[in-house]
Amino acid sequence: MKKWFALNRPAAWIAIAVIAGGICAWWWHQRDGRQVLFRTAVVKRGEVATTISATGTLEPVEVVDVGAQVAGQISAFGKDADGKTIDYRSVVEQGAVLAKIDDSVYAAALAVANAQLEQSKAGEVSAAANVEQARAKFVQAEADWKRTQELTRSKLMALADADISQANYEVAKANVSVAEAALVQSKANTVQAQAAVAGQQRNLDFCTIKSPVKGVIIDRRVNIGQTVVASLNAPSLFLIAKDLTKMQIWVGVNEADVGRIQPGAAVTYTCDAFPGKEFSGAVGKVRLNANMTQNVVMFTVEINTDNPDNLLLPYLTCNVHFIVQKESGVLLVPNAALRWSPSSLAQMAPDARSAKRAPPGAAPTQVSSNEKSPKNRPGTIWMKDGDFVRSVEVKTGTSDGVNTGIAADALLEGQEVVVGESSTDSQAATKNPFLPPTIKR
Repeated sequence: MKKWFALNRPAAWIAIAVIAGGICAWWWHQRDGRQVLFRTAVVKRGEVATTISATGTLEPVEVVDVGAQVAGQISAFGKDADGKTIDYRSVVEQGAVLAKIDDSVYAAALAVANAQLEQSKAGEVSAAANVEQARAKFVQAEADWKRTQELTRSKLMALADADISQANYEVAKANVSVAEAALVQSKANTVQAQAAVAGQQRNLDFCTIKSPVKGVIIDRRVNIGQTVVASLNAPSLFLIAKDLTKMQIWVGVNEADVGRIQPGAAVTYTCDAFPGKEFSGAVGKVRLNANMTQNVVMFTVEINTDNPDNLLLPYLTCNVHFIVQKESGVLLVPNAALRWSPSSLAQMAPDARSAKRAPPGAAPTQVSSNEKSPKNRPGTIWMKDGDFVRSVEVKTGTSDGVNTGIAADALLEGQEVVVGESSTDSQAATKNPFLPPTIKR
């Protein structure tokens, strides 16, 4: 073989050249058959915002849990502001009767307490009379003792009679003190009886459940005939929202994102109950009592929102978007334009091929809702220039995960930027080889 190649070297080189030319012709033919097409998007001017997404629950700002302080059977419900029986969503005024508990037992206890009070008052009157009687006897004994002393000095009374008179005086004096002490005790018994009456009257009043605030009944937890038992904890009968025109959303936020949420920051949210409708609010505060869920620390963030039309209902699930960063009136390009770069120098404009192509990964990647937006970070986008592309250096701004705000002197609104590429035979390349061939008729 080597000998033949040495003898026929010119013919060998001609054969190699013919083969190489055939290969090049075949490659050129194949290249023409799969012409590269650039996919483009129009540069727009608008608004873009970086957000943090989370899910929360709509809560009334102030909820009052109305309970019972006495045990008994529910005998009746009260009336709401419209004169209807108290039920769910009833509007009640402060002091309105919500329900009544059977008060027969407490009425009887009050009657017993009143009787004891009257008895104590009678005992107090009797004790006061005994004091007056003891004082009168003391006055008489004191007078007898003075006469006895005069007669004793005149030798007109025996010493034994004088001793008896003195003893009677001392006894009468002590009886006054005893009667006064009994009067004090009787007064104390009267006060105690009055307190017992007040307590029984209070228990009787507790049988009428009244609304402590003006609001709306969110939950009615008892029915007529049901027995409530008040022991260590008061049973809950009604749940009243004080004001449903002001509500809060309690949102669990991951510890990785909570540092970017500031009080007063704007918030938008949607509810599945009202598709296509967006609501707004503002961050109230971030609670400090974090909890751990599946080894992830979560903080509860309070969002204040208005509900003037009472459209929003308590305990709805809300899809919340915290607006971390926002820009208006900026040029917007799809994030795909910042990620795309030419696959070969042949795609670049001839006068730009000598420039160094941007290395892969130099452009900012798509920013998700849970990542910080690269602010003023340099990037490169590619504009279509005939059958080629030309690079434009830009500075990126806020991103919402789909579009990114950019700043560039050489880029105007309405121009097209490249976001991807496809070939004319891409459809054939992606055809499933396992499908049966299509028979043309």
